[in-house]
Amino acid sequence: MRREFPALRPLIKWLPRPTLPALILATLFFVVSLTPGLVPRDTPAQAILSGVSLAVGHAIGLILSAIWRKLEFPPLPKHVQMRLRVGVGIVCLLVISFALWQASEWQNGLRALMEMPPVDTVRPLSIAAGAGALFVFLVWLARLSWFVVRKTSDALARVLPGPQAFLVALTLTALLFWNIGNGVLVRAVFTTIDRVYAGLDGAFEEASPRPEDPLKTGAPGSLLEWEDLGRTGRAMIAASPDRSQIAAATGRPALEPLRVYVGLNSAATPEARATLALAELKRIGAFSRSTLVIATPTGTGTVNTFGQQALEYVTQGDVATVSVQYSYVASWLALLTDPEYGVETARAVFAEVYDHWRSLPREARPALYLNGLSLGALNSELSHDLHQVVGDPYDGALWVGPPFNSPTWSEVTRARNPDTPAWLPTYRDGRAVRFMNQSGRTSATTAAWGNYRVLYLQYPSDAVTFFDPRAAWRRPDWMAGPRAPDVSPDLRWLPAVSFLQLSVDMMTAIKPPRGYGHRYSFDSYVRAWAMLLDRPEWSDDAIDALITRVTQSG
Repeated sequence: MRREFPALRPLIKWLPRPTLPALILATLFFVVSLTPGLVPRDTPAQAILSGVSLAVGHAIGLILSAIWRKLEFPPLPKHVQMRLRVGVGIVCLLVISFALWQASEWQNGLRALMEMPPVDTVRPLSIAAGAGALFVFLVWLARLSWFVVRKTSDALARVLPGPQAFLVALTLTALLFWNIGNGVLVRAVFTTIDRVYAGLDGAFEEASPRPEDPLKTGAPGSLLEWEDLGRTGRAMIAASPDRSQIAAATGRPALEPLRVYVGLNSAATPEARATLALAELKRIGAFSRSTLVIATPTGTGTVNTFGQQALEYVTQGDVATVSVQYSYVASWLALLTDPEYGVETARAVFAEVYDHWRSLPREARPALYLNGLSLGALNSELSHDLHQVVGDPYDGALWVGPPFNSPTWSEVTRARNPDTPAWLPTYRDGRAVRFMNQSGRTSATTAAWGNYRVLYLQYPSDAVTFFDPRAAWRRPDWMAGPRAPDVSPDLRWLPAVSFLQLSVDMMTAIKPPRGYGHRYSFDSYVRAWAMLLDRPEWSDDAIDALITRVTQSG
């Protein structure tokens, strides 16, 4: 006897009821989501990715089924549909089970490429449960949206023609859900994260004591207060190496490197902070050094320690670096919440420093370089216009892990020489622009550096750089041809799913060990700075010896 549960009817009514195309595509998308991306994934990240992939595949399948019905193709007999559904359902279940079992092997293959220890299991049951729960939630959310559209359309149909009522209802529902999601939930999340990062930025660490050397920012005599530098600023100023460490590692006389950092709390506006930065540079005699670097920090205000150390070793300490904080949240959050703020600060700092540098006699001024990692690379690139510098260009730039939307990087990569891979392109003869990866290899060149030079340091496994929004419908160029050494041969492109994979990879790009993903190593920075500055004393053997000594000294 059939039992009925009236109380469960509303719940059952809202459960997913996939058509055959929806079932097949949902399974396909789920399986592909388990294959390797650019970086290894933990269980929560994989569950989220697979759940969203299920929902997207299911939605596309439903749309295809609706199109089939609208075209009035004859439906299959019901008993055939039932048998097909059962048969296809069993096959899909078997395919999903195999993919979940194979997922550990796929992840371990990628982990081996990145010199990470293998995992015994990726917890397939946890992935399946998490993905299934998220899938059901997304289906319910979609049905709720459609329910609101239909009810609103019915109400508007009393005063508007049917198609107009539906269009207005669809627009109003979209605005409603967008405002709820973006205006309430996202704002609450961002506010919470902002408080957390603000607290972290204000925290003091024993490893960053206030310096006594008057040439250091925040020390007695400095124009800036130590407390106002923020956690990342204090860490930069207090970091090694000093003069003695540089001399010991290089075996040659060295100078004490100069560093200037202006925190977000040091002044109220970007322009005021830029003015402070220039004044502090003048105070410590930064323009008397052989090299001056404007290092644009990441969203958190961080200047990469390895990059700073490498620069100071390669220049024998004869260098001054200036950085001005524009945010204290992660780069991707800063990009979402206030994308123009970092650019505004970068432009103010560049204008102040460049205008003063340009006013100095050519023979008595330092070589001027720009530097930035991640969002810092993007903001550094956007810190000036061509007309500002065309008459008297600065010397060059080292941009590391440039975000995928960096305009110059994108244009140069698109215009690369034929038959060179997108993950290590060659641009013309290499006189002005070159690329380097973690192997130390640079793009093939046929000419020496020109007076103006740009070097991009990028890892092929870095999704911050190689994310491509068009991956939703076309294969990215870097997937064509031979794969980079740190990219899994099992990585495959599939519409929509590859876009989702790269989105998750971008958010987890700092998970791999140094030398992979978005975690740039000291070795790579040393080779990059030596390549860019093109100093004759830094042969390959000398670079290897420096890396060995610094690594062994800890």
